Amino acid sequence: MDDRAVVETQLERPVRSVVRVERRCHLGLPVVTEVPPILDDGTPFPTTHWLTCPLAARRIGRLEAAGGVAQADERIATDEVFAAAFDEAMRRYERSRDRMIPAGHSGPRPSGGVAGSSRGVKCLHAHYADTAAGNENPVGAMTASEIEPLDCTAPCVVERDGVVVRNPEWVEPR
Repeated sequence: MDDRAVVETQLERPVRSVVRVERRCHLGLPVVTEVPPILDDGTPFPTTHWLTCPLAARRIGRLEAAGGVAQADERIATDEVFAAAFDEAMRRYERSRDRMIPAGHSGPRPSGGVAGSSRGVKCLHAHYADTAAGNENPVGAMTASEIEPLDCTAPCVVERDGVVVRNPEWVEPR
């Protein structure tokens, strides 16, 4: 299956840039894609690693609804080692993204660290995507420990008559 069609089906919307898969699940489907810092239409975009996996997104959504962002911010405020690792992850993310900006780009640029945040945790999805892409990120690792394994027994998307669609047989594993 075409990665772009799979990602658009997973996200249930068109993508706004080239699709480059950074991590796949055990079924071979995208989990995280890399998004350029300047989208195809010239819009600056701060989030480099984008979560596409519906299972991970669903589970992280539950964590956020239960106060997961506030819990992560509290840990940053009270755990010096965790806070230092978080600060380094934010700086690394911003440096890495900034290196991807095309030479000679003179328009608006994205800023901030993970998910464009200049302070604190903005989105557990983005931190998890950063970790799933293979980076050191304490908030992403903490999130991973809550939502993994991503152990689907059926793929979230399938191809039917040449079209990629959500798999009606997919169910969230328990």
